[in-house]
Amino acid sequence: MSVSRRGSLRLIGVVLVALAAEASPSAQVGDQPDPSVVATIREEGLQRSQVMDTLSYLTDVYGARLTNSPGMFAAAEWAIARLQEWQIDSVRKEAWGPFGRGWSNERFVAQVTAPTPWPIVGVPKAWTPGTGGPVQAEAVLAIIDREEDLSQWVGKLHGKIVLASRPGRVQPHFEPLARRFSDNELDSMVRQTRRPSRGHGSSSRSGAFTGELMRFFDREGVVAVLAPGVGVGDHGSLLATGDAEDRQLDAPPTVAQIIVATEHYGRIARTLERQVPVRIALDVQNRFYDEPHDTFNIIAEIPGTDRADEVVMLGAHFDSWHGGTGATDNAAGVAATMEAMRILKATGLPMRRTVRLALWTGEEQGLLGSRAYVQQHFATRGTRQLTPAHARLSAYFNHDHGTGAIRGVYLENNEDVRPIFSAWMAPFADLGMGTLTIRGTGSTDHVSFDKVGLPGFQFIQDPIEYFTHSHHSSMDLYERVQAGDLMKNAVIMAAFVYQAATRDDLLPRKTLPVPRGTAGR
Repeated sequence: MSVSRRGSLRLIGVVLVALAAEASPSAQVGDQPDPSVVATIREEGLQRSQVMDTLSYLTDVYGARLTNSPGMFAAAEWAIARLQEWQIDSVRKEAWGPFGRGWSNERFVAQVTAPTPWPIVGVPKAWTPGTGGPVQAEAVLAIIDREEDLSQWVGKLHGKIVLASRPGRVQPHFEPLARRFSDNELDSMVRQTRRPSRGHGSSSRSGAFTGELMRFFDREGVVAVLAPGVGVGDHGSLLATGDAEDRQLDAPPTVAQIIVATEHYGRIARTLERQVPVRIALDVQNRFYDEPHDTFNIIAEIPGTDRADEVVMLGAHFDSWHGGTGATDNAAGVAATMEAMRILKATGLPMRRTVRLALWTGEEQGLLGSRAYVQQHFATRGTRQLTPAHARLSAYFNHDHGTGAIRGVYLENNEDVRPIFSAWMAPFADLGMGTLTIRGTGSTDHVSFDKVGLPGFQFIQDPIEYFTHSHHSSMDLYERVQAGDLMKNAVIMAAFVYQAATRDDLLPRKTLPVPRGTAGR
């Protein structure tokens, strides 16, 4: 598109935004952003950004941040110190729990020693034990999908390394792994009325049977279990997560479980299918941490002026999976959110409401940290018993869709905020932001707020490699993050938070959801 045409379209967009705001009772005169304020925020965020420095410390220095792991604790102390260095107020930890045991991998070596020596690319599964030192053992291909399959393997697996799954299929990638939303895709979002389902693939086994199978392997004296990468787990990328049962203090015994590159798993399995013995050398050292059983979220604030008892929140989840360093998921969101706070503090822009940062833990295990915070401060999710603070929260803005540039906002079926957000987006049309979709998007921390009737929003972001190559994988490293996008995102977040903190009224809300079990009464 030509520069002149883009300029014309932007002017038309600004005019339409102004007309929409004038026509809607939800929009206020104060919702038209002050150009000088926008310029101040943009200059601080684009000319003096610290977002990539923050990202490097979180990922390169402190690494993965599995909830309750040493990496998470160390990274949290650094983040708290950085916020204090920026003179953000009331930086603190807020406890929640119970969560369960911490866990870390301290050593991983895997090598095929026969028939031909070669190194295995793999990642231990979280909350599984190690091998108790270096071991060498024969590999066995034992496909077990159902309980009826167990009996044929009784007494045959002691001292073996088991491949218990069928090899995964690797499809060629004819389309680029990284991409931005096209105009047609963004237009389609505007027309959508509900969130399409997403997934990372499926397994032929149920979660309950997987637990039973691992206990069977433990009783049989299996050395370790190998599994192929699933979902995005090909081309050297490993999707390694962990099971909720294994992190509990009273978890039943299990065995070392290792996610192996799909291509490497396939090579071992095919060799075994040809009746050629395979020997593998392993040294897996994992450590459990039974204390503390609870954990915490990180909270920080910039006090408001005349409406300091009212709050605008922004946040991202601090925890990650352990295979990489959690760069796109979600150090990118943490860095952008912390940077937005830095921008607001550094510019000294007065804000009427208190701005509160939240960095959540336990998100990867089911939004646990944000759900606990909402229950502690605002409302119980089941009964909808509201606290006084529920009426004083204007909005929560979340950043958790990777490194991609912000292109708009999911409105979460809150039509009344459309003209307001349209006005707030207008100054960022040149950064590619201009889409509002009435539908929501799930599986991240704004949902904890939305479920109890609080305005919680997630930004629409270019997917880049999210849900493809790096997301949740061993390749989720600093190099996958786009610096220009993250700088823009921090600026946009800062501007949205500023607008919410200075407008006359709280943001409009949807009708409070009916508590479960009371429908029809």
